[in-house]
Amino acid sequence: MFKKLFFQHKNALVAEKAKIGNNTRLWAFVNVQDDAQIGEHCNICDGCFIEKGAVIGNHVILKNGVNVFDGVTLEDNVFCGANAAFTNDRHPRSVRRDPWVLEKTLVKKGATIGSNAVILCGLTVGQYAVVGAGAVVTKNVADYEIVAGNPARPLGYACQCGRKLSADYYCAACRKQFLLLDNKLAPKG
Repeated sequence: MFKKLFFQHKNALVAEKAKIGNNTRLWAFVNVQDDAQIGEHCNICDGCFIEKGAVIGNHVILKNGVNVFDGVTLEDNVFCGANAAFTNDRHPRSVRRDPWVLEKTLVKKGATIGSNAVILCGLTVGQYAVVGAGAVVTKNVADYEIVAGNPARPLGYACQCGRKLSADYYCAACRKQFLLLDNKLAPKG
């Protein structure tokens, strides 16, 4: 007999063909469809929906009410605040005359998406980027970039620890120094 190596709350729905990693926790009213993938050591909080074709890496946290649709990939160590929203259709209609086009969205390793943020489809949120609460992301977000507002606009850069970097790209919290070369931020050394 197959033994589940993840926690499933008694009120969570997990389809038979969903792939769930070891030590992941699925709380009340989570709905995971067939062919959705969730990695190891994830925490999927109450009321989240993971659609077929969605891919979630390891050590990902989805707070309450996050919907991850087909075509959305969240890499390792991503954090999504409550009610963060992803889209996968640029021209949604209940009745279509043209074929539906799935537009893929990628949220790279270590990124943070604030509560009630909206990420439009076809975009990439860079590694360790920070999207502020309530932001509406309409353009790609660079690695380490902090964006907020509607539409989301750059406000600076974040360290891997999540703190805002100083004007000279230094993190006072963990003492890391970064360099900006060719409009790309990277850790020094």
